Amino acid sequence: MIWLLVCPVCDAAHEPHERFCADCGVPLTFVNHEMSESERRARKIRPGYTDGPLVRVATARHQAEAEMIQNLLLEEGIPSLVRRTGGFDVPDFLAAGPRDIVVAASGEEAAREILGDRREEQQGRLPPHKHPAWVRALAVTMSVCALAAFASSVLLPFT
Repeated sequence: MIWLLVCPVCDAAHEPHERFCADCGVPLTFVNHEMSESERRARKIRPGYTDGPLVRVATARHQAEAEMIQNLLLEEGIPSLVRRTGGFDVPDFLAAGPRDIVVAASGEEAAREILGDRREEQQGRLPPHKHPAWVRALAVTMSVCALAAFASSVLLPFT
């Protein structure tokens, strides 16, 4: 087993006599060099982003896109979970279909900031586009004419 002194922030390796990272100023930690991939991923997670119920922060079109979003969040220390969107089950194509990316409630705000969620801007939407009065009047007139033609075609055989 090989132990190295590594910076927990930038993952830079250091000499055994050093105690602080020259770039970050963070105290160094001993790390097993033969760490598995899941152990490396777990070291990136910030504990402050792991509290609360799960909240959906993004939707991806397929598995590859979902994993990309998940890795973007992990690089910032936010753990996430990818799950199939409800109602979409494609057993023949396992990577197909939309996915939800969920995070703990404590990491929701940071995740939305990283992903560029523009919820605040969407609430200030413009009012729906209204058509000019003459277009609305024409639509009503055509609807009344179509309804009258239909009614006369139904009632004509009975007279």
